[in-house]
Amino acid sequence: MDLKDQRLAFIGVGNMGRAILEGLLSQGAASAENIRVRTRRAERSAEVAAKLGVTASASSADAVRDAQIVVLAVKPQILPQILDELQGVNSEALYISVAAGISSQTIESILGQVRVVRAMPNTPALIGEGATALSGGAFARPEDLQLAKSIFDRVGLSVIVEEEHLDAVTGLSGSGPAYLMLIIEAFADAGVKVGLHREVAQALAVQTIRGSARLQQVTGAHPGQLKDQVTSPGGTAIAGLHTLEQGGLRTTIINAVEEATRRARELGRRGSRD
Repeated sequence: MDLKDQRLAFIGVGNMGRAILEGLLSQGAASAENIRVRTRRAERSAEVAAKLGVTASASSADAVRDAQIVVLAVKPQILPQILDELQGVNSEALYISVAAGISSQTIESILGQVRVVRAMPNTPALIGEGATALSGGAFARPEDLQLAKSIFDRVGLSVIVEEEHLDAVTGLSGSGPAYLMLIIEAFADAGVKVGLHREVAQALAVQTIRGSARLQQVTGAHPGQLKDQVTSPGGTAIAGLHTLEQGGLRTTIINAVEEATRRARELGRRGSRD
């Protein structure tokens, strides 16, 4: 199905909603004249509309009324209120929600037997390097998932998972950029401590992480194998790795993902009306 022929509504055009919208438009995947946007502040909707050539709607209901695809790009705590506004407005559209922790069942309980696809993207989608997991609700069809995938493939890589795994995705790739920014900052601080200028240390830290990730992606080798290629007997890398293991880096990262996953589940329970 060609997205250019689809009428789209974006409810919320903050960082994530705008990243998806701009990704579609910049690659010519969707037509600006077929897109309506609505944010909580009318002036924000007008600003986005003026810059991107889309149409600003006076209300969420107005944006969604004749849409074929609705992207719900609002925060989890706001979504229930938005869904209340959309009750009975359009039961034929495909609803794609990026609200972390809010189940498709919760959305269906308010909107009825609508087709829902949940998406868990991350902030690198802002530069077309996102990682997104998708899952379908009770009434979603296989072609709905493929259509959603074609949207998120425009802003990075997307995969399809069972909905029960989306909270884990939130803890891993959804929250992951924050963990990695902390690691980059720590690397840069370490470089400064051992005598490098801040700008040099940060540039080297960023490129080392970027290059290492790309090396694994291109080769497909197990990370442990690539790690072993760097560690020579009695060398510097093994000495540094020993220190990281002593500090519990591996356990700490696992615990961080686990705790973020637990928090995503908690947010889902708070937003649920089941």
